[in-house]
Amino acid sequence: YLSQYDLPGARLMGYISFRAAAALILSILIATIIGRRIIDRLQLMQVGEIVRNLGIEGQMSKTGTPTMGGVIIIIAVLVPCLLVGNLTNTYMLLMIVSTLMLGALGFLDDYKKIKKHNKDGLKGKYKIVGQVVVGLIVGLTMYLSPDIVVNENVEQPATDGEIEVLYKPTAEKQPITTIPFVKSNNLNYAWFTQWAGEHAETAGWILFILVTIFVVAAVSNGANLTDGLDGLATGSSAIIGVALAVMCYLGGNIVYSSYLNIMYIPGSGE
Repeated sequence: YLSQYDLPGARLMGYISFRAAAALILSILIATIIGRRIIDRLQLMQVGEIVRNLGIEGQMSKTGTPTMGGVIIIIAVLVPCLLVGNLTNTYMLLMIVSTLMLGALGFLDDYKKIKKHNKDGLKGKYKIVGQVVVGLIVGLTMYLSPDIVVNENVEQPATDGEIEVLYKPTAEKQPITTIPFVKSNNLNYAWFTQWAGEHAETAGWILFILVTIFVVAAVSNGANLTDGLDGLATGSSAIIGVALAVMCYLGGNIVYSSYLNIMYIPGSGE
């Protein structure tokens, strides 16, 4: 959009590294500018945390801390993505949708705590249902979308005796994942469903979707447990964000993927 006006530097928007840096700077600015105002506003509205006593030392000190602060994280993540992200990219759309859905789940939980003065918030079974629905959407999208494919890495001896990493010439849709730090580390879920005969790959995808649901629910609850103890959602989210950024960028870059001997996943860097 910017390049049609011949603006200086507009072509930089074509580079994912530049847009990632721009998104990082924008998110810091947004969180800095609106974060304090949101916290002050929540304190003014007396929107304080109601803590369930788990008998852990120092845990009750969180009582009265403004709740719904997660809205700062969500705004700081989504606004830069909408401004500088490629919104035709399936991974980007999937991330935005899942962030909004889990954010809505968190909002409902906090709203119930405040409105009804209920320290338990949203019932656990409803949280699990919400997380399973998000995991199901992610898993089904990965299965059904023609844009989510992989170029599998293959090792072969080079002329100088070293091992050379090559990629299959065509991108394929497979229920496959990389296990880090393990040699020959591509795991195809269809290997576990060989008993299904000609339906082995479909059964492998079903297993893949179930694992996806488990991962989404596990990570979401891991953040909930951490935040519930001492308001540490920001710290754990930052660690998750950095790790996710590194994995996505490396997997979406064919040069780094080859060097690290991992699958090349076109478009995942977005």
